[in-house]
This record gives sequence, structure tokens and C-alpha cells, in this order.
Amino acid sequence: MAGQVPSVPLPTAATISGMFSNMFPMVPGQQLGALPVMPVQAMTQQATRHARRVYVGGLPPTANEQSVATFFSQVMSAIGGNTAGPGDAVVNVYINHEKKFAFVEMRSVEEASNAMALDGIILEGVPVKVRRPTDYNPSLAASLGPSQPNPSLNLAAVGLSSGSTGGLEGPDRIFVGGLPYYFTETQIRELLESFGPLRGFNLVKDRETGNSKGYAFCVYQDPSVTDIACAALNGIKMGDKTLTVRRAIQGAVQPKPEQEEILLHAQQQIAFQRLMLQPGGTPTKIVCLTQVVTADDLRDDEEYADIMEDMRTEGGKFGNLVNVVIPRPNPDHDPTPGVGKVFLEYADVDGSSKARLGMNGRKFGGNQVVAVYYPENKYAQGDYED
Repeated sequence: MAGQVPSVPLPTAATISGMFSNMFPMVPGQQLGALPVMPVQAMTQQATRHARRVYVGGLPPTANEQSVATFFSQVMSAIGGNTAGPGDAVVNVYINHEKKFAFVEMRSVEEASNAMALDGIILEGVPVKVRRPTDYNPSLAASLGPSQPNPSLNLAAVGLSSGSTGGLEGPDRIFVGGLPYYFTETQIRELLESFGPLRGFNLVKDRETGNSKGYAFCVYQDPSVTDIACAALNGIKMGDKTLTVRRAIQGAVQPKPEQEEILLHAQQQIAFQRLMLQPGGTPTKIVCLTQVVTADDLRDDEEYADIMEDMRTEGGKFGNLVNVVIPRPNPDHDPTPGVGKVFLEYADVDGSSKARLGMNGRKFGGNQVVAVYYPENKYAQGDYED
């Protein structure tokens, strides 16, 4: 009849089974109606992406996707932040070069949370910001995994603040880059302490080999020293490298005019420190002390004898002291090589090494001593001029 729906035979169970068999081939043991779905892993990745990505701002102009991925994978491994097994923590990087930021996607929610501890990390000489992306949903993320970094992360391994870095935080934290890899912690500290005592110091090392990565962080006890040290050390040559020394947080303040004298004195000390830190500055049996005495101190015979006795007493505390030489000015005021220096000759390098480490930076007569090794051949020839 017109307008009626044609009668269609209802499908039987066998017909339905055949239809599904053609659409979705059955696997032995699979029940009818077990339809294929999107892989669980793909669904999970999509649902957790907002919690697995981190925003990285303030990128250096030279950064690219590969360099950022490699850097954060290595840093995550160094701090013990990898929790999803072996391999790289970073699975994808998107960079907006115009605005100098990136989205770095991690393998897991927990690894992304651990990456949040890397705020301020130095990437290619530039401290970068590490934040949550704007699409991060805290309430949803709470059910996916930890939302805070693991408190046991070894942040000191990459120069960031943690409970064991000795106060390496705050606006006065200094980044020291371009360090020759053969420099020891002791040598670097001695250079930095030319400007005053340190509140915190960390030479960043490779976690696997224990070797220096060529950069360090420090904080001075006296914050007013920060910009003086940066201005004096930045750009100087050390071995085959050039130092980059500045506040880890950008916006450093230039030294004030009244600090120029201090800066000049610091640069003079650096000259002696550089002599000590050069690759050819191997330990010798002779230790040269500067910033100890002045020409006026040495003119009076009694005062000269007292200084000589003091040097023998102090120098003898570190080893078998063979001789002490303190050049004196000529009575006619002609220039005399080596005036203002004290030379300590030891029987062996062990004694001289202990003396150099023990006396460098100490106060003597109100002055901070600088101790360096001196060439044995020049000393033997009575050549006391640098």
C-alpha cells in the first residue's frame, strides 16, 4: 500500500554474525561484539599531553628542536628525573623561534613534573624559564600522576638549588662558563675567592664520568661583591677558553663608580691567579706570595727580620721549608726586581702544594695573600721578576 514501509525480513543471528565477520574478521577465542578500539596507549597520550608538556621560555637564538630535546633529555638523566625506564625523557619539541619559547613533551606525567624543577637552568649560556603550559589542567592532572617534582632530585648536578648546594639560589647567583675542563674545583674556588668568601659553590660535572662540564655556579657571602666579580672575570682568557661570568638571572647591575678601586685590585689578583691556573703552571717546589709586604715594610732592618721570621714560621707549617727569599728595595730607591714578593722554597712539591693551598687567601698584615707556583729555573737564577 502506498505510504507503507516495505516489509523487510528481520536479520537472524546467523546473518548478524556473518555481517560482523566480514566487517571485523574474528580472532580465534574472540567474542562476537568485541569491536576494535583506539589503542589504549594512544588514548592515554592524548589525554595526558597537557600534563606531559612543559613550557620553556627565553631560549637562546641558536636553539633548535634537536638541541633542546638533547639538552633536556641529558639534564633529566643527570638529576635522576627519568622514571619511565631507559631512553630519552623527551619525545617531542615544538619551538616558536620568533617568540623564543618551546613546548617540550615528556614521556610521562611524572617526568614532566620533575622537569619543573629545572626552572632557571642554563641552556647554551642562557637561563631559561620552565613553566606549565597554559592548557595545563591541575585538577585533571592530579589523577594522572605527581604534580610536583620529586624532592630527591639531584639538582646540584646541574647547578640548581637544592638542599645540598650550600645556598646557591637567589638573584646574586653567578654563572661561570667557559672553564677549561682540566681546572679543578680547588683552582676555580681560589680564583673566585679573590673577591671574597663564597656562600655556595658548585662545579657542574658529568654524572657518568665525574668530569667537569666546563661551567659552575657560585654565590658570595657579601652580595656587593657579585657585580665586581662578574665585571672583572667576564671575558678573560683561561688556557684555551674565554670565561663567561655573569649573574645567572639576567639584569645585572654595573659596578658603581666607588667600586672601581676594588675592581682594579681584583683584576691585579686575577693576573696572579691566571698564572697559577694556566696549563703550564704545574706545581714546583717554589711558592711565590704576593699582597704580603710592601717596599716600605722592608726598609727597616728590624721589621725585615720580623717579617722573615714570620714567613719561616708560617711556611714551615706545611712541609720541609728549605729557604725563604724576600727581595728588599735598594737604599738609593732604584727599582729592585721582586720587591713585594715572598719566595718559599720547599724540599718537595708536596710541601709547596700544601703551602700554596694553605696560604692563598689568608690575611697577612691586613692584606689577602695570593700564592702561586714559581718556576724553579728562574728562582735558581735569582730572577724574581715575572
